[in-house]
Amino acid sequence: MNKITKNFLWGASTSAYQVEGAWNKDGKGLSVQDVSAGGFIKGLNVEDITDFKVASDHYHHYKEDIALMAEMGFKSYRFSINWTRIYPKGIEQEPNQKGVEFYHNLLDELIKHKIEPLVTIHHFDLPNYLEEQGGWKNKDLIVDAYLRYAKTLFNEYKNKVKYWQTINEQNMVVMFGHLLSKQFTGVDNGQESYQMFHNMNVAQAKAILLLKTINKKAKIGVAPNISLVYPQTNKPEDVLAAHNANLIRNWIYIDPFVKGGYDQILLNFWKENNYKIDILEEEMKLFKKAKINFIAFNYYSSMSVKAPTKDQDFKVGDQQMGFNLENMFQSAKNDNLQVSEYGWEIDPIGFRLTARALHDRYNLPIIITENGLGAKDVLTSEGKIHDKYRIDYLRKHIEQIPKIINDGVKLFGYNPWSAIDLVSTHQGISKRYGFVYVNRDEFDLKDMKRYRKDSFYWYQKVIASNGNNID
Repeated sequence: MNKITKNFLWGASTSAYQVEGAWNKDGKGLSVQDVSAGGFIKGLNVEDITDFKVASDHYHHYKEDIALMAEMGFKSYRFSINWTRIYPKGIEQEPNQKGVEFYHNLLDELIKHKIEPLVTIHHFDLPNYLEEQGGWKNKDLIVDAYLRYAKTLFNEYKNKVKYWQTINEQNMVVMFGHLLSKQFTGVDNGQESYQMFHNMNVAQAKAILLLKTINKKAKIGVAPNISLVYPQTNKPEDVLAAHNANLIRNWIYIDPFVKGGYDQILLNFWKENNYKIDILEEEMKLFKKAKINFIAFNYYSSMSVKAPTKDQDFKVGDQQMGFNLENMFQSAKNDNLQVSEYGWEIDPIGFRLTARALHDRYNLPIIITENGLGAKDVLTSEGKIHDKYRIDYLRKHIEQIPKIINDGVKLFGYNPWSAIDLVSTHQGISKRYGFVYVNRDEFDLKDMKRYRKDSFYWYQKVIASNGNNID
């Protein structure tokens, strides 16, 4: 059995808009999350959950929070930079120096504690001004804006950041815009969603190539949400549906930066649905040159599908609970798996299978940048949080890591979601993921005190033993 190497990057993850707060401090501009909390689907009822204006107030607590990460023994910390702290509107020619300074200070604190920064350039917090100008639909504007932003980050932090991720869960943005939105609204905006998809790819390709000119030692990768898709049965029609779903849900977001272009099945899908995507020849040439160094992927559960039918009665709550695509696949329940209290299927072996599938298709180093269990944690009168359910979930996934490595997968780190409690996009602060409890409710900020959960001490032992002690 191949063992976990001593330089394996144990840590955890957060994202800027979900953890930082300080939404209007030190020159920060408005992001789409500041003006429309709750996600990407218009009309989603979010009146009963908090917004992101304060979140976990990491902006004012980052030294304390990083000290807690160091106490757990973190080797790495995956976080994102808030675009609107650097460019408040996204169109400025010069960055906001207060924002630049904040991330210098945060990085310095991580380096002081010997924690490797894993930095996501863009994580769901597009400047709202850019969104009002068309956002990712406006290719001419958005590609230049993203590249200016990325260039600033690469130059400012080139001596402090070795690992970059371009866009977090690009596939979730596209699927929320098309597949899930269609189920909620009945409107097919596939052409718009896949144009955004292509524009994002162009921006990422240019950023990948730019980094190589600024810092040849740095590494860069994409960060999709990957869940291996199973056929519901061994019927050939279901197996075909699973192949389609794997492609549309997972692979098309990595293919351009490894294989150098779009899969023919995707091109056929666009043609069959009369989606006319504006793609220039020189843009396709970019994909031949822009090669990623690794794949960062977020894993929560697997997915099951069957052959599509006219009666598509499967309705969903979010991206991890399945979705349909006419003439391609239809979501199905997997009766062999348990589910969390939020309806997400729990599949640790699927974690191993997903890692294998990524290795088979791309043969690149991979790192886990999200994996976790959201739950309604309870703070006892003694200041304790007994989250055995989270420990059980993480244990079952971590015990797969030596097996994944033994399979030949080049897995070099595990950064579950999340380092501390943060505001979940669709369920607010009540759906907690962290190793550290942040004492606030949806609308009562209380004292924001940090409490170590049982999982904090458990993960501390896991890291100290390099994954050998997971009991």
